[in-house]
Amino acid sequence: MDDSELPEQAPARDTVLVAAFEGWNDAGGAATAAVLHLVEQLSATKVADIDPEEFYDFQVNRPVVATEEDGSRSLTWPTTTVAVVTLGDRRLVLVHATEPSMRWRTYCTELLRIADGLDVGTVVTLGGLLADVPHTRPIPVTATSDDPTTRALLDLPSSEYEGPTGIVGVLQSAARAHGLRSFSVWAAVPHYVAHGPSPKATLAILSRLEELLGLTVPLGDLVDDARAWEDGVDVLAREDEEIAEYVGQLEAAKDAVDLPEASGDAIAREFERYLRRREDGKGDGPGRPDGPAA
Repeated sequence: MDDSELPEQAPARDTVLVAAFEGWNDAGGAATAAVLHLVEQLSATKVADIDPEEFYDFQVNRPVVATEEDGSRSLTWPTTTVAVVTLGDRRLVLVHATEPSMRWRTYCTELLRIADGLDVGTVVTLGGLLADVPHTRPIPVTATSDDPTTRALLDLPSSEYEGPTGIVGVLQSAARAHGLRSFSVWAAVPHYVAHGPSPKATLAILSRLEELLGLTVPLGDLVDDARAWEDGVDVLAREDEEIAEYVGQLEAAKDAVDLPEASGDAIAREFERYLRRREDGKGDGPGRPDGPAA
């Protein structure tokens, strides 16, 4: 895209880029669903995309052909879409893409060039990973940062992960080298229901984003979808004795670890979220203790 195509808008208190990528970083589709939820619920405006020609192996990520309502045929290529919206006094730059197949450093350079044109000060990457967690409990969400300034501002730990990384890790590194604040938010998706959608994990990611960015996100049907998803997995688990027994073991292990969280800081965070939603007039009320809210 040409620089002249970038919108001329006064920067908000802090413009935050929120990015999620389909593929290796996106268990259950939870992360990309969170970005698409923000785009749809906030009616974000598309301002840019990145030509996929340099960055994708089209035998791995194939273009999709479809028939439109008027009978015409269309071809959609895997690409990176950048949309912008202002929520309160903060501007969000929402990035949705499939993880590129190649030239990741060049890709990140191009994405950060667009970010510069939109006065981005903070880069947030979202992810989902498969884990030994029960679907009946709040979805664990981890927020970390390798940027000392961000860790101090948001009281976040640094990541302790070592091993292969995806485009999310590369973009985080590139953002830090570019002088931007950055952090990452990951939801743990129950591995026995690995296929998306995973609305409960998406809801957990958005709830954590609300806390970290001081925003109130309209949830639409997401709360109901998360409850329906949990009920559906309950039915599947009851039909398989081995899975039911395994879920029971996961529940016992999770409850033993999280028992101290039943009071104190956890209750305070939930109450603060409820008050913020009521203030903004967009609330769904406080989450049930046994409900899908994380």
